[in-house]
Amino acid sequence: MTLPAALLVIVVGVGALAAGSQTVRLQGAAADAARLVARGELQPADALVGRLAGGTIMRITESDRLVCVTLTSPVAVPALAAAGLDVSASACAAAGGH
Repeated sequence: MTLPAALLVIVVGVGALAAGSQTVRLQGAAADAARLVARGELQPADALVGRLAGGTIMRITESDRLVCVTLTSPVAVPALAAAGLDVSASACAAAGGH
């Protein structure tokens, strides 16, 4: 009886680690994309996001001094993705690349 519970804990733990590493990858990509968009290089930013896990969405917000990029992607772990869980990360860069 305890073996299925232990197995469930292990599966959930591995899933959480995978989702965490996916978030770290998204954070790095969001930072790179924010810098590219701030310099006016939208096509390379789109290409960067296109190389990420399927279904990643890039949202860009701009203000007077900042360009912020938020990336959202379904969790890469099938059991968690089936539950409709997403991971996201945001980063900002100075507008105009200054």
